[in-house]
Amino acid sequence: MAYGFRMTTMCRLEAVTAANIDVAVGLKVRPDQEHLVAPVMKSLAEAYVYPGIAWPRLIFDGERPVGFLMAFLDIDFAGDGKGVDIRSGLWRLNIAAAEQGRGYGRFAVESVAAEIRRRGGTRLTTTWHPGEDGPEAFYLGLGFRLTGETSGDQKVGELELGKADLPSGAGRPPGVNASSL
Repeated sequence: MAYGFRMTTMCRLEAVTAANIDVAVGLKVRPDQEHLVAPVMKSLAEAYVYPGIAWPRLIFDGERPVGFLMAFLDIDFAGDGKGVDIRSGLWRLNIAAAEQGRGYGRFAVESVAAEIRRRGGTRLTTTWHPGEDGPEAFYLGLGFRLTGETSGDQKVGELELGKADLPSGAGRPPGVNASSL
């Protein structure tokens, strides 16, 4: 819950560096969500192993760290080595427990969409754990559609990227729109 303060228009992404790595690994989701997303430390280890694919970023609201995201860029999604199903998308999204419900997840998805568009992509792929406690409603509410595929034990969703990536309206952060990213 927001408890009196909302996301500002000062949201930004920052690369994870030696200067802010402690901030990154200190970000924690709610305890009841820990089974749904890997900790930031694992994501950073994967980013190290997949440097040409992983795009890890801290999410700040002003000077306050509020989350972490990691995109994947141009991977062979089928993993068959044929390269006929190249995709980019959101690999991880960790919004700090005390910062949830303020629009930072939406900001993260919009930011990844903007980066994929900047690189010439036309769709954003993500996966999520199914179940009542999972983030499916969040992603479907942003316009993702289920592909019918699975990746491991996760559902796969896609968002077609166009001029207005996400539905307009109440959920869009103030001052943030598809053309301003």
